[in-house]
Amino acid sequence: MREMLGKTRPYTVLILHRTPKHGEQGSEKIVWEHGRRNFELRRDGKILIVCPVGDGGDVTGVCIFSTDPEETRRIYEEDPGVKVGIFTFEIHPTRTFPGDALP
Repeated sequence: MREMLGKTRPYTVLILHRTPKHGEQGSEKIVWEHGRRNFELRRDGKILIVCPVGDGGDVTGVCIFSTDPEETRRIYEEDPGVKVGIFTFEIHPTRTFPGDALP
């Protein structure tokens, strides 16, 4: 177990929250741009996994970033939805177990 723990890798988890502005008129265009940007970040290897959450709660998504927490914060402060107050986010540093992967 100690050998395996020495092989863990750092990642950053971002939890995205919707605000009351999320349903306002015109917000769908900004949400679309938010999604487009996530595709670009994924293409560039900064976001590894994107998990939209659609259960009606205030959490609207979870992402796993390959970047450190500080860079992740800088990246997401520039998100179109965050900039206009449709979304807020929280960041948590994490590590994976060696060999973990989604099927």
